[in-house]
Amino acid sequence: MCGDVQIIAVGSPCRVGVCHCFDCRKHHGAMFYAAAIFAEASVSVVGETNDFRGRHFCVRCGSSVFAKTDDEIEIHLGVLDNTEGLSPTYECWATNRASWLHEFPQTKQFERDRDEKSGIKKP
Repeated sequence: MCGDVQIIAVGSPCRVGVCHCFDCRKHHGAMFYAAAIFAEASVSVVGETNDFRGRHFCVRCGSSVFAKTDDEIEIHLGVLDNTEGLSPTYECWATNRASWLHEFPQTKQFERDRDEKSGIKKP
């Protein structure tokens, strides 16, 4: 929000997804969370962040900017200037999707977490 943190991602993301779990909803203050997931080696972060349980935020304005799980960086789609071509391919915790929110077209739905059999890596 303040511009102190910039994220540079090189190449295409490993995947793009939406999460409806209660942790993501509470963290983002929104009914779902959308992210592009990149290998950590493909992402550079310029500026100072702090984290709470792997969820990174700007130390100046508090904006949530990315999450880190193992060797992956989940870049919040809302922080990107350009999201063209970053359409979600899956939804997790679909069991919690708000009844008024329609399914995203062309996405695989998981009742809870992603599963490894789907070819979508589980953190």
